Amino acid sequence: MPSPTLDKVASAPTLPEAVDVVIIGGGIVGASTALELAERGLKVALCEKGEIGCEQSGRNMGWIRLSHRDPREMPLMVESVRLWEKLNERTQGETGYRQCGITYACTTEASLKDMVHWLSEQHHYGIPAREISAEEALAPYPGIGIDVIGAVLNPRDGRAEPQKATAAIASAAQRLGVSIHQNCAVRVVERSAGRISGVVTEKGRIACSAVLLAGGAWSRAFLHNMGIYFPQLRMKSSSLRTAPLPGGPEVTFKCSDFTFTKRLDGGYTVSGGFATKHDITPDTLRLMKPFLSTVLREWKSIHLGFGRTFFAELLQKRHWGGNDVSPFERTRILDPDPDRKLVDVMMEGIRKAYPFFRDAQVAQYWAGQMDVMPDAIPVISAVDTHPGLFLSTGYSGHGFGLGPGAGRLTADIITGSAPVVDPHEFRLSRFTDGSQVTAMSGITRR
Repeated sequence: MPSPTLDKVASAPTLPEAVDVVIIGGGIVGASTALELAERGLKVALCEKGEIGCEQSGRNMGWIRLSHRDPREMPLMVESVRLWEKLNERTQGETGYRQCGITYACTTEASLKDMVHWLSEQHHYGIPAREISAEEALAPYPGIGIDVIGAVLNPRDGRAEPQKATAAIASAAQRLGVSIHQNCAVRVVERSAGRISGVVTEKGRIACSAVLLAGGAWSRAFLHNMGIYFPQLRMKSSSLRTAPLPGGPEVTFKCSDFTFTKRLDGGYTVSGGFATKHDITPDTLRLMKPFLSTVLREWKSIHLGFGRTFFAELLQKRHWGGNDVSPFERTRILDPDPDRKLVDVMMEGIRKAYPFFRDAQVAQYWAGQMDVMPDAIPVISAVDTHPGLFLSTGYSGHGFGLGPGAGRLTADIITGSAPVVDPHEFRLSRFTDGSQVTAMSGITRR
């Protein structure tokens, strides 16, 4: 089945000769940063090798969650939710954001203890998440037959529409003067006197004094070509959506076997942590050391594959120049084949457990590639060795919810403004300065 259908954004007819900032990557983080910079009066060009929101920003489950979040991300996520709450008004568009709440149903004492453990982190920020009984947890889902011993409910968790949100943000940025260029890959970044001076795209050059790489799963390849170490791997996540089902629950439901989230069209997105898979590639072997501790901690929930992805990466160019066709032009959109068996098992489990879904029709399957870091938190940082180069990438499956807040923090760093939250944990140098780099247990599972 085809990849998700996205709301469209028009491209500018010509490249500008010069701007203040070039943003590489048209996902939610790149679009949010463009909007922030435009609101501050900067001249911005956003270049996307495919279409706005076409990769993981348009393929995720749409969760805007504060729950079970790495404490290092919490201040940024709190800010992001504050921005999501006003984003429709700010963009004059429909992002699909609804503060519907999420029920985290637990079938074992260990899973309930783990969820309850995170409540103190929520309460520190005034978030009204709470432990609830099995009866209260299942009440919004009449007839559901799951052996639940308890749950955590966070009424401030929400959802948005991945196929709409990034386009709404990008369109708002465009109205403020951002020049958007789709099917326009940036090949290389140029420097003069040691500082960023421009970029070379497949359609021509743009002069600038700052470049932001918000390239998602492509960031490692781009930075490797520049001689910059960036330990990033890809994880594939598969999902399906149902045809519209009238009268269904608004509150998102998560248990160990599946999740379901209502969509604006009345259908539901079905997925879960166990619908993720890592296809072994040459980078898997190159980056074994920094990822080893995370793999050992999360091995039960990681599906591994080996096949054509390995050889595709093996044959991919690792070095190119401004006159060369780059890998980003050869693969406009990462559109991996979904692992239908993984999500079909989840859908079958939902049908058996919840009569409401018994006759649900699958309307579409899709998959996306998440950009994963060894500690499962992003890099939002200047690149000290390349003055004028900035990164906002490596969101490890959390980027959609963090997007608006990440855009604000990234714009603060680019402009030298007081940061909305402390960016220290997100610095690029943590991978080379001797810091201990670890992922929080369970955080890599969505």
